[in-house]
Amino acid sequence: MTQFTLSADGSALLWTGDGEYLRVEPWGDNSVRVRSARMHPVEDTAWALTGKPSTEGFRIEIDEEKDEAVVSNGGIVVRARARHWWNGCQGYEAFVCRLSFHKADGTLLFEETGEGGSLNLRARAYRPITGGDHEISVSFLAPRDEHLYGMGEYQQDTLDLKGCALELAHRNSQASVPFVVSSAGYGFLWNNPAIGSVEFASNRTRWVARSSRQLDYWVTAGDTPAQIESQYADATGHAPAMPEWGLGFWQCKLRYWNQEQLLETAREFKRRGIPLDLIVIDFFHWPRMGDFRFEDEFWPDPKAMCDELHDMGVRLMVSVWPQVALTSENYVELKSRNLLVRPERGEDIAMMAWEPCTFIDATNPATRDYVWDKCRRNYADLGVDAFWLDEAEPEYGSYDFENWRYHAGPNEQVGNIYPVEYNRGFYEGQQAMGRDGEIVNLTRCAWAGSQKYGALVWSGDVGSTFKDLKAQITCAIHMGMAGIPWFTTDMGGFHNGDIESDAFRELFVRWAQFSCFLPVMRNHGNRSLHEPEHTRDQATPLDRGHEAILYEEGALKEMVRAKDGTPRFYSGADNEPWSMGRQVEDILVKYIRVREAMRPYTRELFDQAHRNGQPLVRGLFYEFPHDPNTADINDEYMFGPDLLIAPVTQAGATSRTVYLPGGPDTTWTNLHDNTTHPGGTHVQANAPLDVIPVYARNNQHHNLTNLI
Repeated sequence: MTQFTLSADGSALLWTGDGEYLRVEPWGDNSVRVRSARMHPVEDTAWALTGKPSTEGFRIEIDEEKDEAVVSNGGIVVRARARHWWNGCQGYEAFVCRLSFHKADGTLLFEETGEGGSLNLRARAYRPITGGDHEISVSFLAPRDEHLYGMGEYQQDTLDLKGCALELAHRNSQASVPFVVSSAGYGFLWNNPAIGSVEFASNRTRWVARSSRQLDYWVTAGDTPAQIESQYADATGHAPAMPEWGLGFWQCKLRYWNQEQLLETAREFKRRGIPLDLIVIDFFHWPRMGDFRFEDEFWPDPKAMCDELHDMGVRLMVSVWPQVALTSENYVELKSRNLLVRPERGEDIAMMAWEPCTFIDATNPATRDYVWDKCRRNYADLGVDAFWLDEAEPEYGSYDFENWRYHAGPNEQVGNIYPVEYNRGFYEGQQAMGRDGEIVNLTRCAWAGSQKYGALVWSGDVGSTFKDLKAQITCAIHMGMAGIPWFTTDMGGFHNGDIESDAFRELFVRWAQFSCFLPVMRNHGNRSLHEPEHTRDQATPLDRGHEAILYEEGALKEMVRAKDGTPRFYSGADNEPWSMGRQVEDILVKYIRVREAMRPYTRELFDQAHRNGQPLVRGLFYEFPHDPNTADINDEYMFGPDLLIAPVTQAGATSRTVYLPGGPDTTWTNLHDNTTHPGGTHVQANAPLDVIPVYARNNQHHNLTNLI
């Protein structure tokens, strides 16, 4: 007699066998959630999912004779095939339940790998960790010819991720957001914040969590990328509405080091008639890391500063780091209340940033409340509009992921959730102040679901090279496909751009043009100056108040000193539009004005992101999924549905080849010379230094004629 192992529990299909508990259930339109655990029933941890949505029309059919079942939910169908047999080699009964995922018409999307005959393999594998839980993996057979997009931000210019292996962990300039979209018509969320890896090989797809309580993933089916992204946003949360001041130009440098310097910069924008929506006070404006307040000597009246900026129509963003120095005025209280991360072994120092530091435990609700209360009283109540949540990975001095433990669990199991919870604390605090509709916080990392907490992700501390510029194009596309529609980069790159170098000025101009057509146009970077000819021994202090010369890595840096002579972090070279000569200023201001002209269009794109989960930056495949030529074009993109952007990513180039997707029913107008071209063709676009090739689809110019 066959032992029946499949059953229904309300809307869920259950299977048990050989110590495993498997649960498959509808989870939103055309979507299902799969969970599995060894030696305990599955747990209800939500992670990225926002809660079980109501589902109408799902169906579970169980064939008891065959021990098979079908779960149908709109456009997706899951088939479960259970069996058990006497395994002669083992000498006991073996149990297995294999899943396959299909479209409603029966087309196979992907399926779990089989046992492989005598190989005796298992698609869902649990490798025990001595004294703890399991390393968990799951393997699938997926179409060899599928194209894959998403997964967040990895510093490479690879567009089609099929064939890639990726680390599921955060680092400075790497944000692991484990949602991938396939050209075969499905999206897959690895709903597990554990440190791990994924392989999108031709012979299998394999997801691995290095330590976890259970397997958890979510699958959605759709006819277009737009439908898949919309269903993903419904399941994990929608980005809020972007405030009007997110649509214009944002100004920042490595570090405005005092109140008057910042205000004078904003005043100069107004004197020159350059539009400015927001200005940023970056790190080390505090006495010690983790004090969460302005240093009085350099920022004597923050409220008056905010009032003057607001009178000029400029918003203020202030940097907050999750690091806490051992000398911070808050360190003892934070440590005594168990609000800091803890090492599993060794010294309790997570990073050296100017001095020994550790990190707040953002996974602890009490920590989030504590930090927000400090930031509300010391920043928001004084008029600060937004926060720059830096170091959101967090950035450990050494990425020894296994050595840290949080309130939510060991870093190996839950670490990737950190940036979500870090942003959540500020978002919910700003909500409590009544700032709904005005919340956008810049952050250096994200995980699945970060978008619902107003997270504007930037690509981290990338280099100032054309290679890095090109990589930001694919980063922007993949972040959008991973469900994070708000994305930006450091204009010109972060590391050591020399403002006196013609080569860097060219790179900066090309990066500024690219930034004009990102969700947020933002200028930032650590600008350097050449070391002068005199030696270090001959160096003399600069006559700039409390500033002195600091040499670091062969570059001249400015170090601020307090009145008592103690040093403060260097402030970096100038980074304003007028800092690199008249030609650079004219070109940057030109694109700031292009950005202003695009406001109605950009506002519409942000509204689509808010309502339907649509990315602002889209690969050509997104709007033209039936054009096979678009599958792996990594140096062009669509900004919304109407504008094709082709950044110049080679030094010295004054033209470039551009592919215009679509067919005869699609036309493209070059907004620089007004020439019109049919879809499905390659053209050679002129691109002198002040021009980025931009093509309007079907005459949708959006007020940009004669501006580019």
